[in-house]
Amino acid sequence: MKSLGNLLSGITGFEFKGPVDKTIDGFEFDSRLAKKGIVFVARKGIHLDGHDFIESAIHQGSEVIICEQFPSNCYETVCYIKANSLPELLGEMMHKFYDFQLKGIQLVGVTGTNGKTTVASLLFQLFSKLGYKCGLLSTVENIIIDEIIPATHTTPDQIKLYELLNKMVQKQVTYVFMEVSSHALDQGRVAGLNFSAGLFTNITHDHLDYHKTFKAYLEAKKSFFDLLPANSFAIINADDPNGRVMVQNTKAKIVTYSLSSMSDYKARILENGFDGLHLKFNDKEWNARLVGEFNAYNLLCVYACALEFGFESEEILLKMSELYAPQGRLDWVRNQQSGKIGIVDYAHTPDALEKILKTVKSIRKPFQKIITVVGCGGDRDTEKRPQMGRIASVESDLLILTSDNPRSEDPDQIIKQMEAGIPENRKMNYLIIEDRSQAIKTACSLSALDDIILVAGKGHENYQEIKGKKFAFDDKQILKTYLLNL
Repeated sequence: MKSLGNLLSGITGFEFKGPVDKTIDGFEFDSRLAKKGIVFVARKGIHLDGHDFIESAIHQGSEVIICEQFPSNCYETVCYIKANSLPELLGEMMHKFYDFQLKGIQLVGVTGTNGKTTVASLLFQLFSKLGYKCGLLSTVENIIIDEIIPATHTTPDQIKLYELLNKMVQKQVTYVFMEVSSHALDQGRVAGLNFSAGLFTNITHDHLDYHKTFKAYLEAKKSFFDLLPANSFAIINADDPNGRVMVQNTKAKIVTYSLSSMSDYKARILENGFDGLHLKFNDKEWNARLVGEFNAYNLLCVYACALEFGFESEEILLKMSELYAPQGRLDWVRNQQSGKIGIVDYAHTPDALEKILKTVKSIRKPFQKIITVVGCGGDRDTEKRPQMGRIASVESDLLILTSDNPRSEDPDQIIKQMEAGIPENRKMNYLIIEDRSQAIKTACSLSALDDIILVAGKGHENYQEIKGKKFAFDDKQILKTYLLNL
């Protein structure tokens, strides 16, 4: 419980109307959760405008409103605060509300198109094994030491983020690893946070439904590194052509990693199979449980980060041999009798899909066919759909186009857009089965001994979103059911 006057003291960049002699118990974006003592934060969103719910929040009991524009009718008993930059003002107020500046916490942000979840998860595992209390904020789950909190977004909204970080401070967490999405950066969700390190994995075609252009998407990612302080470090993938672009204006120390370019930390793949990777990091050979070239990049990024924090190489590599991939990331199961292998992966961008398929092709035996089941999400970037169709058809022996999370769109139309990208010479190598469960069942039925079935796009998700409703649906459980019984 804090005084509103104290929270606003020393802060600039706002105007206010009404009395400030209010007591604050918390903040909310959702007017349905508003009540006396709760500050209702009205912001313009993608689909809804919080300003339309100010009246509702006041009826619920809120007496303090933070907004981007004053409403036409103001109550005398309510304090309205109009922010020049809502994320910055909210960040400063919540810092004061929670009485912390994240002192004692090393906050590490991971951004990029693909690999964010894996890198953040591996860092959480590694630093926990090194004996530290750690926090994880990721697409799959949020974890405070050993308490698992379900995740709803890649990066939580600004209020939820501060609530989680405050819990971590209270539990004396030392390292926090978080995915930083382009949406979060564009919407200022990480405003006011002091990062010790920023990690860049790669950047490819994605989220153009939101950012509209690749340039805008790239600039959103770059803004993260622009804001890093001088006492932090930025680790970038030197093999990505946009890696250097990310750090053009950064004050942070720049550190590079790669598999092929000149860099500070370089690795070479000696062996790559379903049983894992055999890598050489600089002059040290090492085995990992993870599979694929893209995971070699992820592991190298994690290794570089731990070294930059001052840990010894031998200690890091010893612990890294025990790390495992997060749920839904090249998550595979084998039928011991038939030799068939089923893989579930979150690959939902053209680049990610191409990487997972090329990884599987590089380690399969000549007699093993690859059957891919994939769809595209509705109400998202439509430009990538024909690209996904092309890549899946070219890199697979058999492709089954199916539904993903159609949301408000017609799944049949989404599939048609994917189908448009299939080259003429691959027209005989695909099927359309809209029902995702039936598509997975058909893939398992059509597979021969030792074949590989890849179910891509949803990974860890345990639901399917159709017409505003979420239905229970778990790719891995369905794949296991058919793979082990057909």
